[in-house]
Amino acid sequence: MTSRSATRSLRGLPPFVVVLLIACGPSTQPESKPAANPAKPPSILIVTLDTTRADSIGPEAAGITTPAFNRFAARGRRFRQAYATVPETLPSHTSMMTGLYPAGHGVHENARTVSKDHVLLAERLHEAGYRTAAFVSSFVLARRFGLGRGFDVYDDDMPQGRAERDSEETTRRAVEFLKQAASPPTLMWVHYYDPHVPYAPPEPFRTRFAKNPYLGEIAAMDLQLGKLVEAFERSASQPAAVIVVADHGEGLGDHGEPQHGTLVHQSTMHVPLVLLGPGVTPGVSDEPVSTRRIFHTVLDWAGISATNSLRGPGAEVVLGEGMKPFLEYGWQPQVMSVEGRFKVIQTNRLEAYDVIADPGESMDIAREANLSRGQRNAIRDYPIPSAEAARAPSALSDEDRRKLASLGYVSAGAAPVVRKDAPRPSDMTPLLDAIERASTLFVQEQYEKVIPVLESILAKDAFNLDATLRLATAHSAVGHDDAAVKLFEAARALAPASPDVRAYLALHYARGKDWREATPLLERVIAETPDRLPALEALATIRVREDGLSDALSLRQRVYALRAPTSRELVELGQLAMRVENTTAAIDAFEGARRLQGPAFRQDLELGVLYLAARRFEDARDALDRVSPRHPAFPMALFKRAQVSVLLKEADQAARIEAAKRRADATTRELIARERLFPANHR
Repeated sequence: MTSRSATRSLRGLPPFVVVLLIACGPSTQPESKPAANPAKPPSILIVTLDTTRADSIGPEAAGITTPAFNRFAARGRRFRQAYATVPETLPSHTSMMTGLYPAGHGVHENARTVSKDHVLLAERLHEAGYRTAAFVSSFVLARRFGLGRGFDVYDDDMPQGRAERDSEETTRRAVEFLKQAASPPTLMWVHYYDPHVPYAPPEPFRTRFAKNPYLGEIAAMDLQLGKLVEAFERSASQPAAVIVVADHGEGLGDHGEPQHGTLVHQSTMHVPLVLLGPGVTPGVSDEPVSTRRIFHTVLDWAGISATNSLRGPGAEVVLGEGMKPFLEYGWQPQVMSVEGRFKVIQTNRLEAYDVIADPGESMDIAREANLSRGQRNAIRDYPIPSAEAARAPSALSDEDRRKLASLGYVSAGAAPVVRKDAPRPSDMTPLLDAIERASTLFVQEQYEKVIPVLESILAKDAFNLDATLRLATAHSAVGHDDAAVKLFEAARALAPASPDVRAYLALHYARGKDWREATPLLERVIAETPDRLPALEALATIRVREDGLSDALSLRQRVYALRAPTSRELVELGQLAMRVENTTAAIDAFEGARRLQGPAFRQDLELGVLYLAARRFEDARDALDRVSPRHPAFPMALFKRAQVSVLLKEADQAARIEAAKRRADATTRELIARERLFPANHR
């Protein structure tokens, strides 16, 4: 479709339909020409501030001064009514990097994967000749979740044993990158994670904000923001453009929400946003805007397309969503819209607020608010995701889940029971602390402790499938088989067709005396979801018990294609591959283990034997030479080393044969006597 015909196809449609087409459809909307750019396209810096409320930073913030942000805002254009698309890190950033609402890009929660069907901002700019670099500060944005596409550098390296790093370290890495000479323009994305639970600002901010450590984190981050922007502008050989924006806010107890992700009130959806660069008129804008338009604004600066750019006018009905409670617990889905001064939240009923006169959203004016038809229609027609989207990515490892739990993010493991009489999330906020505590304890495998917490949740939310399955699993893990089976039956009654119920029940059988009952269930689960890690691992273990070693090897290989194996797992994989005489797989596994273990690697004898079988004689020599004389099978190492010596025609082969004979045991003595390679055996 040409741009002209595409434009004609949108004419005559209601505004809300156009909004949804642009927000949720493929990237086929008509593109207008970019505004006049300087001869050189600018280098562009995007700084995303995690978990930063609009009222916690900037010239109007209370209880804190943020000099770096304030200086930057005074030079640029500050959007006083900017809104995140969703109050969670990964989906919000995905909107900024695709220009789409979550209904369009399909990422409604953390720990999902951005589809390759959507072209990302870095890919567009890389194709246009930009060098691209990203520095993220949390595992939530790790490359594995999909936002790394198009970046020449994607630094998601966290400190050992941690799932996040502070803004000082991220700034240091970004500034080091900026010192590298470069002629093409640069797109740099830097993500700061500091103001996130637990709030633990460094000194002097810890002392200065002892009564409000959340603001202390903001102040510490602001200091690094100033250093970063200064370094970026100093390094740019062409004009510089900068965007500073938050991905979402923080509840801090407003409306009963301690953190974020559950509600769509101002505390978590209203965010700071400032633009500075070519074609941006300094000042303040009170027009509601969506942070998804950052994508379009960067394309505009790069000279690719000016459609939907924040550099130009563009009043819009701003949309947003809060689907986590729906997808995880089966509560009501939430959609938000803002137009002018009015904000609407739709669940099973409609709420409306005048966010200018009532920024705390204390008075619902749905009955008297003069809402436009476009705003009402846009929120009514926003697509609600299928409950199947709730299923946590099956390729997440236990370690991945622990990392997410350490950051306060633990996704559900089962699609919820969807019902019309489901509660509104705002009515369920008293349960949030218990849900968070239960999720963390469950992922940490503290099953005895999690049982009473899950029971308290189900006492108040009996249709919560995820809590039911987790409680059943916890009882199973501690050996309460009768209680576990009863709860699995309750889960099956809640969701008779659920593959998640089958998966949890199969894992219950797999760990107990009835493990053979698990086999058909696991086979069906894997047929339905081929990358479900726990099912693959459980079936591999069962195949070993059944002596189906070739199948067990194949299943283990599938597991490690989905997640990185530990060194111990690689050793076990190598041993399994040797048992089925798969030399190539065994070598690959042992080599991987040696890379991870270094001098602690103890399988050099096995590796040497495998290299010899593969006729990699030099590698066999080196591996066998590393075998310690204290190894219980050292006589075998000497025998194999003598074989290699003959095959390599080494000068000391006779001495090696004699050494093998001298240290021979019952096994190797017979092998030496029959070895045709040894000259003495030719007589």
